[in-house]
Amino acid sequence: MTFKAPDSLAEQIAHHLAERIIRGELKERERIQEQKVTQTLNVSRGSVREALLILERRHLVVILPRRGAQVSELSSSHVESLYSLVIELYVMLACSVARSWREESDLQPFLAIQQRLLENLERGDINAFVESSFDIMRAAFPFAANPYLQETVENLLPAMSRTYHLALERRKGEMSQFIGSFEQLLRAVVGRDETAIREVLLDYGRHNSQLVLAALAER
Repeated sequence: MTFKAPDSLAEQIAHHLAERIIRGELKERERIQEQKVTQTLNVSRGSVREALLILERRHLVVILPRRGAQVSELSSSHVESLYSLVIELYVMLACSVARSWREESDLQPFLAIQQRLLENLERGDINAFVESSFDIMRAAFPFAANPYLQETVENLLPAMSRTYHLALERRKGEMSQFIGSFEQLLRAVVGRDETAIREVLLDYGRHNSQLVLAALAER
């Protein structure tokens, strides 16, 4: 049995605010007023401040001297920088799985996620689809056995989720494209083909980055 402590109050507040940022309810550069959050959620100001520090670490807010916290900007340069880093981290994770899996049962979690993605697509559930897509990375963490890589990826996933929502809300058909890329990636992992893994993920990153940039331009 694995013990998992419940999320702290600050983590719960951070999750609540992150969801509002990811869905676009809180706009970029919009100020997050500590007192308003404190009153709305009936929590202490200290917990709100701790939550904002968590969100800063996850690249969803910036905390400015004497001006407080505001939603981080989502510009073309931010998107390009984010994807260029994240795709390299995804390559590291996928290659770790390719090198380490031994039995078909090792790959079962990825097949289960693939099935969930198909179900999310059928329902048109963007929130569940994005969360399931991130479960792919989390399923790869044990193969990498690298706590620094895991922490870095986890802290970047909320910013990635923000870009996914922006793109998918405008082009839901892209969910099918993602599933196709994941199928190609699985084949490369099963074949332990690290060159193909890199090619699939670089193509995926380029495509998604362009999609997000197009959504930003439309906005």
